[in-house]
Amino acid sequence: MKKVILLALLLAGGKAWAQPEIKPVGALPSNAQVKWQQLEYYMFIHFGPNTFTDKEWGHGDEDPKVFNPTELDARQWARTAKLAGMKGIIITAKHHDGFCLWPSEYSKHTVRESAWKNGKGDVLAELSAACREYGLLFGVYLSPWDRNHPAYGTPEYNQVFANQLKEVHTKYGDVFEQWFDGANGEGPNGKKQVYDWNLFESTVTNIHPNVIFFSDAGPGCRWIGNESGYAGVTNWSTLNRADFKPGMGGITETLNKGQEDGTHWVPGEADVSIRPGWFYSETTDNQVKSLAHLLDIYYGSVGRNANLLLNIPVDRRGRIHENDSMRLMELRRTLDVDFKENLARKARVAATNTRQNSSVTSAVYLTDGNYNTYWATAEGKNTGDITLSYANPVTFNRISIQEFIPLGQRVRSFSVSVLQGKEWKEIARETTVGYKRILRLPLTTAKSIRVSILDAKASPVISEVSLFRAPELISDPEIRRDKAGMVTIKTASPDPVIHYTTDGSAPTTASPKYEKPFALPGSGSVSAIAFVENGKRSSDVIDAIFGISPINWKVLTPGAENAIDATPRAWTTKENAYPAELVVDLGREETVKGVGYQPNTHGGIVYKYALYLSADGKEWGKPVAEGAFANVLNNPIEQSIKLSSSVTCRYIKFVALAPANAQDTRVSVAELKVF
Repeated sequence: MKKVILLALLLAGGKAWAQPEIKPVGALPSNAQVKWQQLEYYMFIHFGPNTFTDKEWGHGDEDPKVFNPTELDARQWARTAKLAGMKGIIITAKHHDGFCLWPSEYSKHTVRESAWKNGKGDVLAELSAACREYGLLFGVYLSPWDRNHPAYGTPEYNQVFANQLKEVHTKYGDVFEQWFDGANGEGPNGKKQVYDWNLFESTVTNIHPNVIFFSDAGPGCRWIGNESGYAGVTNWSTLNRADFKPGMGGITETLNKGQEDGTHWVPGEADVSIRPGWFYSETTDNQVKSLAHLLDIYYGSVGRNANLLLNIPVDRRGRIHENDSMRLMELRRTLDVDFKENLARKARVAATNTRQNSSVTSAVYLTDGNYNTYWATAEGKNTGDITLSYANPVTFNRISIQEFIPLGQRVRSFSVSVLQGKEWKEIARETTVGYKRILRLPLTTAKSIRVSILDAKASPVISEVSLFRAPELISDPEIRRDKAGMVTIKTASPDPVIHYTTDGSAPTTASPKYEKPFALPGSGSVSAIAFVENGKRSSDVIDAIFGISPINWKVLTPGAENAIDATPRAWTTKENAYPAELVVDLGREETVKGVGYQPNTHGGIVYKYALYLSADGKEWGKPVAEGAFANVLNNPIEQSIKLSSSVTCRYIKFVALAPANAQDTRVSVAELKVF
């Protein structure tokens, strides 16, 4: 009997010391998806005939000889990406125009037919080799929409596209991400294609089984629902895949947030261009996003459980433009400084509800810099506090929290508090965490900082908590002009000194100082920069381009005054408004070179249009321009309608012919500009 009792005690003791298993929760990432999430930040490159025709979406009828970069240097692209801190490059190997950046056997619209290198070049070969040289991952974008291929719109085309995928995935080494665009329009025969996604995916996975597929439905990662680079403040990495397919529309809000109890792990990827458009245009050389804007994007993507895919369009030389490169280096230096010293490493760490009798779930692992170690609460305990304590106060304004995602995404909400005297003061309250959540906080000094997991789907498993003090940036100037043509420049930074120019040059301390609003009634541009600390530190240079001041204009379309009022207000019609006309009297004859259409980001976005000009408002003749605003629904920036030659007129008629969103049949114009 004594032996039986002793054996029972030994077994009980052994069980007490055994590692308690943490049960996975919900859909889980594959090993490839975990590695993909750890990349965080990589480069997109849009390059092709559109680079040379100044279009966003080519029509497929371009002469392939237009593609002729004079100094193409893929090593410069890779070197720039590496120095910027990026982990890979994804290139538009084939955009909607059907032009292939490799000599495809299944198309007659390729680099083989171009003037570049007398048809002997291969962009994918050069870039994949450059990526290997610089230790970067190589990825490809292939659009299934092909506005050139004669088979598009027929059952045979799906195999053509599959063959092109096979070419790319067999000739250029490993491919870490296959990017599928959901666009699906008419081909040269006027027909649309019914895509065979199963065929496309199986063709690729037979060659690269661990590739990450990007699309609205994954399966590797999903579009974040916008092209501005921002994930939702609530962002789940799971999605009900069966409910989605590429290009289905009407799902942007869901894609932005994910779905808490989604059936599959499909994390978000935030894609955005460093310029207003995706392809290079000389007119946007001075419209590279400011450092402050790029930082907002970084914290709104990587800082919200998404990867950041930043587009850097290659110019007509075949090189990354100097303005883009310099801004990337500024961003790299700033992020390096922001995260230079992890103050949490110096803290004494404690936690509540810690899982007991576990050698691998401890609060000490929260600050060890190892993602594969973690702290976890006891089974059934879905809340807990993590406290960082210091002998002397620390000052911080960034906090980063990471979940151990191989066991699932769990946290629904959390807060951050600091101890002030004997009371805890909450300084932030947010929802999801996921792989990484970074909060930008007001500059705060405290001896004790507490992260409270307020709600979770199951016991939270937290890998890392990090604390940083980032330098405060100078706010960029904000340039505005009212209807009367008066320009005002403001910045949120305290005690700034603002200098500006109106001749297109970059302002310096020697440029005119902004002291009060000034008049700019005609078309023109304003550039401004803010200095503080007697010129020792400055903001980025910010540029604004203005058309003719609308002070003397009159809208002849009833109720459409908001379309020309130089404010964020928009003119919006009722449903089923197409076609709709916006007619404006400029008040006098003007020499018109172009018209700008600013979409209303709240809906009613116009896709197809026609533009008419008239001397008397009665005789209009044929349209001076007509077409479609490419990609305007996903990238609702100001659209430019350039005339082939200047026209002297007094009246303008902008006709909205078709909506960008078939479910939204309103017509809306936030602002109509005339240049």
